[in-house]
Amino acid sequence: MAEHSEESALTEENQQKPRGHEDSSSLSSGSDAEKPGASPSVKVTPYRLFSRERPVHQVLGSGRTADVMLWRNKKISAGVLSGATAIWALFELVGYHLLTLICQGLMLSLLVLFLWSKACTLINKSPPRIPEVNISEELAIKVALNMRNEMNGASAVLREIALGQDLKKFLAVIAVLWILSTVGSSVNFLTLVYITFMTLLTVPVLYEKYEDKIDASAEKAIARIKQQYAVFDAKVLSMIRRGPLKAKKH
Repeated sequence: MAEHSEESALTEENQQKPRGHEDSSSLSSGSDAEKPGASPSVKVTPYRLFSRERPVHQVLGSGRTADVMLWRNKKISAGVLSGATAIWALFELVGYHLLTLICQGLMLSLLVLFLWSKACTLINKSPPRIPEVNISEELAIKVALNMRNEMNGASAVLREIALGQDLKKFLAVIAVLWILSTVGSSVNFLTLVYITFMTLLTVPVLYEKYEDKIDASAEKAIARIKQQYAVFDAKVLSMIRRGPLKAKKH
């Protein structure tokens, strides 16, 4: 009887061992699966031009101006573009002058309103409703304050550049001014304004449509520019900062 009881105890232990081994292996595999380093999933944020984090519509203000620039309402955007093109054609192709156009437009508007008012009195109808335009003092102060802040900011930047405190800004401003002077010698001011207006109505909508491709190409171009600037900085700008005499001593 004792031998039979010992054999039954041994068989029970042998039957329990695989189960425990399976349970421990399943626990170890489960713990390995739950480890954060077991299957790393790194989210790489794509490069965006000008390091922006918001959509193009929000960057442009999320208002009516942004809707027109991004062609949310094609009729309004097409009307604005057609009006700008007509004004440019009047001044550049037909040869109209700004003062002449303003005076003749006012003359025509006043003549139509005057005849309309007289006709309404003769046929006993109410005269045309002309809205009153009043610029509030609050709006005028707000516009003046915004202009003052912008002018003060521009003056501070120009003063900083003139004192030689930021060489990168100095080179950037010189490059922009040189480009503007070159363009200004080729076209007049009205054509330059029209080109700028056309750019605002075409570039944002094209960028929003081909955003990923443009950002990828811009990332490569900026990396190439940074490499070239690093070489230029090491060979030229560092000599300007230290001065030629100090460079010779070293």
